[in-house]
Amino acid sequence: MAGDRPILIVDDDRKLCAMLVEQLAVDGEFSAVAASSITEAETTIGGRTRFDAIILDVSLPEGDGRDFCLRLRRQGIKVPIIMLTGSDEEADVVRGLDSGANDYIAKPFRLAELLARLRAQLRIFENSEDAVFTIGPYTFRPAAKLLQEPAKNRRIRLTEKEAAILKYLYRAGANAVPRQILLNEVWGYNAAVTTHTLETHIYRLRQKIEPDPTSARLLITEGGGYRLDPEGTLRAA
Repeated sequence: MAGDRPILIVDDDRKLCAMLVEQLAVDGEFSAVAASSITEAETTIGGRTRFDAIILDVSLPEGDGRDFCLRLRRQGIKVPIIMLTGSDEEADVVRGLDSGANDYIAKPFRLAELLARLRAQLRIFENSEDAVFTIGPYTFRPAAKLLQEPAKNRRIRLTEKEAAILKYLYRAGANAVPRQILLNEVWGYNAAVTTHTLETHIYRLRQKIEPDPTSARLLITEGGGYRLDPEGTLRAA
């Protein structure tokens, strides 16, 4: 299973936020951070490397969540946004979707439904051309199989398997992924493919992305597998 994926919850109902933060963390799939206002949400977004999705209430103390959603889209934030509302009237749903939200859920909602919709939107986003992740000094576009290093105006082309390895390790967050699991996820259950194949791809990836491939700081060997440290190269600079 992928590691804890950071989710931002923006809602002034503190009891609901506390419940969602707790429940999203139960299986180790997500880690949630709550903000009770638009100002707090903006500060939180500005101070964090990434959020994989945003759960956003329509009614907030400082304004309409749909207006905030539209502002986030105009700022270039493309991650999935799921809006929560006390009304499921068609006009409200349409306005929410028109503001850039990916989905719209009326309160009260069932947690299982929210989780299912959240996972669905994440899957759609990861396979879209809009998916862009930050790994050290690079922006990673899985759909294009491309790493870009703006500071050096450099582009690194990846093979399909290399892009799949980076994508899966990115999703795993701080968790090391055992070799066999990574092999199965990228190549499928193919008896003809061994861990040596994976190790060869890891070696080639390091040659492409590490400043010093003999002392990896981004793509780390750990616990019988591999872990991606998205901040490694930045700390080494």
